[in-house]
Amino acid sequence: MSKKMDLLPPLKTIIPVSTLILLIGLAAVSCTTEGGSSLDKAMSAIDAEELAANTKILGSDDFEGRFPGTEGEEKTVRFLEEAFKKIGAQPGNGDSYFQEVPMVEITASPETVLKVSGPGKERVFSYGEEFVALTLRNQAKVTSDSQMVFVGYGIVAPEYNWDDYAGLDVGGKTVVMLVNDPGFATENPDLFKGRAMTYYGRWTYKYEEAARQGASGVMLIHETEPASYGWAVVRNGNSGPTLSLETADGNASRCAIESWISLETASTIFQMAGMDLAALKEAAQKPGFQAVPLNLRASVALENTIRKITSRNVAALIPGGKRADEYIIYTAHWDHFGRDPSLEGDQIYNGALDNATGTSGLIELAQAFLALEHPTERSILFLAVTAEEQGLLGSAYYADNPIYPLTKTVASINMDSLNIFGRMKDVRLVGYGQSELDEYIKAAAREQDRVVLPNPTPEKGSFFRSDHFPFAKQGVPALYASSGVDHRERGAEWGRTQKEEYARKNYHKPSDEFDPDWDLTGAVEDINLLFKVGYRLAMETAFPQWNEGSEFKAKRDADMSRIK
Repeated sequence: MSKKMDLLPPLKTIIPVSTLILLIGLAAVSCTTEGGSSLDKAMSAIDAEELAANTKILGSDDFEGRFPGTEGEEKTVRFLEEAFKKIGAQPGNGDSYFQEVPMVEITASPETVLKVSGPGKERVFSYGEEFVALTLRNQAKVTSDSQMVFVGYGIVAPEYNWDDYAGLDVGGKTVVMLVNDPGFATENPDLFKGRAMTYYGRWTYKYEEAARQGASGVMLIHETEPASYGWAVVRNGNSGPTLSLETADGNASRCAIESWISLETASTIFQMAGMDLAALKEAAQKPGFQAVPLNLRASVALENTIRKITSRNVAALIPGGKRADEYIIYTAHWDHFGRDPSLEGDQIYNGALDNATGTSGLIELAQAFLALEHPTERSILFLAVTAEEQGLLGSAYYADNPIYPLTKTVASINMDSLNIFGRMKDVRLVGYGQSELDEYIKAAAREQDRVVLPNPTPEKGSFFRSDHFPFAKQGVPALYASSGVDHRERGAEWGRTQKEEYARKNYHKPSDEFDPDWDLTGAVEDINLLFKVGYRLAMETAFPQWNEGSEFKAKRDADMSRIK
């Protein structure tokens, strides 16, 4: 029996009919007329040297950190346009390789301070080290001077019977809240999703909910473990120019001030209020928590420089055959943080790993699909998106304004920071258990003698932090896999240490630069893996489904039912 027949379980195994149909379909796709040798030939177009060369170019100082709306963007999108043209991929948006993404760039003055005051007391906190603040409102001057209220985790989640705003009117006030969600803090598997972060734990949700509640300002209390990154990441990501999608109301519906405060700053503020932060944090982890007024005022005034820009997603298409009006989308973000003139020494955030590698991987994937002897039955769209680092803006814009109907979009497959440490025995799947796409990648991994494992750190909320997520929010089944840590020669401990060390030293820092000593053989293996998944999807008639219990299933089911 061939390995491909291993896709079918023993007959004595009891499985749902839908899963059986899926597995039979996968086995059938493995036996399509595009023989194994032809697929191998196509995958041979995925080349480590070319991947390295393109990564080196995109991550070079000449591209100035690839910040949207700069000369760095212009060089990046033109480079990608030429690369897709050269290999023969067609324009993905009519006769253009670009989808325009209208944005507003707001740069707040770094002279901003946070003033917290109460009866007989006042404290001023400095921008950058003690707090960071921004606004998405398209206004030259934005102020908030309001009473502070501690609202626990700032979550309204009916399905978990949780409402931190119950019976509370925070209109015109500043809400102060914890990061992540109560499940992480308690590690109680019956509370939210236990240690695994839910979308309610994401800072993006907390800002949105505070705005829905009518708050004037919102403060997130930073802690490294529940946030999953240090203060430097918060500071760098919220300082300098900030981008948002252009809206009809100029984002007037958002809170005036959106901010983070360091844990030390938070401790000082709660001491000023005569309260124990640790005790309130413990109380906030329990159902029925009631918000606590701090009897303090927070005052922030932002002087903003506003610039409207038009950034671009880059879209390249390989048309399909029998079902050319159905699409598989591969995504990777081309942007990074640009240049910071306030830094001493190296001022350029090159973003070589994050995400020049994934962007270069799109080119390699396109070459592989173009190298097939016969075109796939479904079309393949390669989408290099803008402004991921600013809040998944490019992918969110596409998901809200799709070039091709989302009901005709079979799946989204994302690449963000490829493997630079060599071949691994394992694959880590972010969002493991969400959809039937798990079975596709497991089947492809078996052919590489690899095992697919859940993301070991679901508390970091990685499923909500990259460009597959806006597609998932719109109901499109989404796959986001990263290379594992179990190195084929040096073992799991070595691989884990390498990834952790690189992240600690270089994540979202100017030191994320191309290194000619990177071992990209593992990246090539991962690209091959995702090629196999996309190929199988592109040769099927079925649409993969979200699993029961997934928060994205209802949206997809409703959308697909309307076209039947």
